[in-house]
Order: sequence, then structure tokens, then C-alpha cells
Amino acid sequence: MSVLQNEVAADNKRRRPEETSKSPVGGVIEDAVSLARPALAAASAVVVAGASSGSGLAIAGSVVAGLGIVDWFRKLGTAKVNENLEALGEATEDALNRVERVLLEHGTSIDEIKSRLNSQDFKDDMASASLQALRTTQSNRLKRLALILANGVREDDLGPESLDDMMRAAVELKEIDVKVLQFISSRQESLLAGAEKAVDGWPHAWLDKVQRLWQESLRERGTLYAPGKFNGSEWRSSLSRLHSFGFIIPVQPNMTTNSLGEEPFGLLLDGRKFLDRLSEITG
Repeated sequence: MSVLQNEVAADNKRRRPEETSKSPVGGVIEDAVSLARPALAAASAVVVAGASSGSGLAIAGSVVAGLGIVDWFRKLGTAKVNENLEALGEATEDALNRVERVLLEHGTSIDEIKSRLNSQDFKDDMASASLQALRTTQSNRLKRLALILANGVREDDLGPESLDDMMRAAVELKEIDVKVLQFISSRQESLLAGAEKAVDGWPHAWLDKVQRLWQESLRERGTLYAPGKFNGSEWRSSLSRLHSFGFIIPVQPNMTTNSLGEEPFGLLLDGRKFLDRLSEITG
């Protein structure tokens, strides 16, 4: 069990001290506990404040008043906060350990790894992840947060501004949204080379290619799901959510080939970067 697990475990459990790992990851995870504590305190303060005004529920009727709804929220909310931070700590420590091995195998020094983990940017990113972890009840979204943190260390790209937006997307996007983004990326990733290099003819050539590839993608999109599981409304909803995060952008349709509601969307660099940060770490 990691140090972070022990620190954020439920209050009714007795814990015994453990030695901190000698690797750079172990020390940073231990230090990060101080970032999680304010989130716990804030969450507890909110639910306790709610309890003080809970007498107003009695007017809803004797059955409801006897259920202790306010106490349910207080107990379940506090337990979920602890559970989420514990799960986030486990997933982050596991991902960072794998990143450490990968970096060492590629010649990155221990001192460089320590420098990244001890940076203020990384501490700010962990604080952001802790706060976002309070906004979901789904374990797969907590894992997304851990991967974004760990891959940021691997790439030495820990700017809080960009990671803040990614973490918000990580807890708000549905699984289907990520699949749709992966689908679009698999068809359009090569088109981003023009944007990165500012080659001649971009973005006009890019627009033309997006329109053409979009038509091909429409014929393939059903392969994302089992027969009968996919519908146009679901597809459009995902496109709308991805667009709101700046991962894709609408492109003027070719009205001779695009039907209403099937307007093309082009993959943006932030969308590709988001997928890169969600990638599993091997090593």
C-alpha cells in the first residue's frame, strides 16, 4: 500500500506507518498528501454546514424526515472523497513508477526525474487533479487523471494551464467521447503535420482533406460500436462535447456530399495531445 493510500484512507481505519520508497516517486507521493488534505477539509466543511440546516427537510413529511438524508450526504460524501483520493493516489503512483523506469531506460538521470517531480508545476498539477477527482464517481476517469499527470512527467510538459484543461476534460468526457476522438484522430492525425510545420498551402489544403476524409469516416463510424448500439444523436452529442474543449473544430461542409447534421470536424493539436496523455505507459 502506498504512502498516499495510508494518508487518505477512511477515518475509521487504523493505519500503521510505512517506509517511504527510495525512488523519486515515493518521496513526491508522500509530499503530495498535504495537497489532498485541503480538499478533504473543504469537502467536509461543506457537508457539515449542510447538516446544520437540515431541520428544514422535516417539512417534506414524516417518512423523509426519518431517513436522515443530511446524514446520508455527509457520510457518503466524505467516504467518497477519501475513496477517490486513495484511488487517484494508487493510480498515479503506479503510473509514475512506470514512467520512472521508462525514463531511466532511455538515459534520463535520477536527478532529472527528481527535478521534474519536485517542480512547482508538478505540485500544482497534483493539486488540480485532487480537486477534479472530487467531481466524479467513475474509476476510469480517475485513471485518466493519473495518466495525464504521469505522461506530463514523461514528456517534461507540466504547464498547469494546459493540464488544467485536460484534467477537466478527463472527468467530464464520456467513454464514447474519447472513442469518437480516437476515431477522428486515426483518420486525420497525419493532417496535423501541416499545422505543426506551417507548410505552404495550409490551412486550405487541410480543409479540403478534412472534407474528403470526413466522408470516408462517416461510412466507417459504425465500426466503433456493436451493431445497433450507435445512433446519430450520440455521435453528434460527442462531437459537441469535444468541440467545447477545443479538441476538434467544425469545418464548412461541402453541400454536395454532406447531409444536414453531418458537418465535418477537423482534429486540432490539443485533441491529439489529449489522447497522447491518456496513453498507457509501458515499461
